[in-house]
Amino acid sequence: MDSQTIALIRTTFKAVAANESGPENLARSFYAILFTEYPHIRDFFPAALEAQRDRLVKAIGYVVDELEDPDKLLPFLAQLGRDHRKYGVTAEHYAAVGKSLTVALRANAGTELWTDDVDRAWDEAVELIAGTMMAAAEQEDTPRVWTGTVIERRETLSNLAIVRLRLDQPMRYAAGQYTSVQIPARPRMWRYLSPAVPSNDNGEIEFHIRSVTGGWVSPAMMRTAVGEQWLLGSPLGGLGVPRNTRRKMLMVGCGTGIAPLRAQLMAMAQRRSNPRVHLFVGGHHPCDLYDLEMLSSLAVANKWLTVTPVTESNENPWWYFDSVEPSRELPGLDPRRVGQIGRVVASYGPWADRDVQIVGSPSMVQTTKFRLMAAGTPGASIRHDPLF
Repeated sequence: MDSQTIALIRTTFKAVAANESGPENLARSFYAILFTEYPHIRDFFPAALEAQRDRLVKAIGYVVDELEDPDKLLPFLAQLGRDHRKYGVTAEHYAAVGKSLTVALRANAGTELWTDDVDRAWDEAVELIAGTMMAAAEQEDTPRVWTGTVIERRETLSNLAIVRLRLDQPMRYAAGQYTSVQIPARPRMWRYLSPAVPSNDNGEIEFHIRSVTGGWVSPAMMRTAVGEQWLLGSPLGGLGVPRNTRRKMLMVGCGTGIAPLRAQLMAMAQRRSNPRVHLFVGGHHPCDLYDLEMLSSLAVANKWLTVTPVTESNENPWWYFDSVEPSRELPGLDPRRVGQIGRVVASYGPWADRDVQIVGSPSMVQTTKFRLMAAGTPGASIRHDPLF
């Protein structure tokens, strides 16, 4: 794709998404056109589309931003194609989605902006996206979905649970990746979760789930029962520490964002040698540092690992009652720091000699990335999954 085509695509997308209601209008137009012209496709989507609309526009924005970096974009699209097998989509569905998206963009851009050159540019972009996704799906020989049976549910906080499942067959994923999950209580409402343990021959997988107030899915996930069966899609994401790397690592995780970092550390602990790793694990309150005992064990057993707990407050919330204080001193851990995690991490210096991974909410990732870059960390050294 040449630079002029990319420029036309970016110009029209930014024009459509420029005002506050632009992204929502685009998403609403797209789904209205898709479901009107191809009503049978409606069955692939959940009844409530709010989260789906938001994810759609963010995904398009990510693709538009990465058009000049095929080494980053094409693997991302290939992973999406493998993941979309869970829906049972075909070439016909890709064509319907592509056509509906182009029509929606044209309607929201206006006739003056939408020229013949713009039309051809978006046709090329849609062909690239659909072609890459379909090719990856066709070449994949792993299951379309995995079935996982809940074998343990442990509530560690009133709004956080650890759920372990046994899959019908092992899933080969890299520690640090994530997967889409659907539970029986919320059909067609897939959510992305990161395994907190490495892939294993037993087919066991563990998720750390925080209930989002007003959320459709996470509260139901927390109420899951032993014996319930979940569906899981193909693994996604590019986080991970390559074998035999000598470059030191900085890892920053907040809340359940510790899960993919924890999985990587557990996988690294099985290797003969590793680079130095400094992990900052954060939360609002001391009780949010729910996994410190595991991190303490890892740090004691692996001298290449340094763990620094960080909380924004010294006090636990009023609703938290536990005879065991989660902020107590544990072997192998640095003293707990108090402050906003991005500010704390940046205060240690520029980390210019480190590869950096950040995991957490989109706002936490963006803030931490900004503070690190302001402190001198090269942007090219910072990795995180797409924020949607």
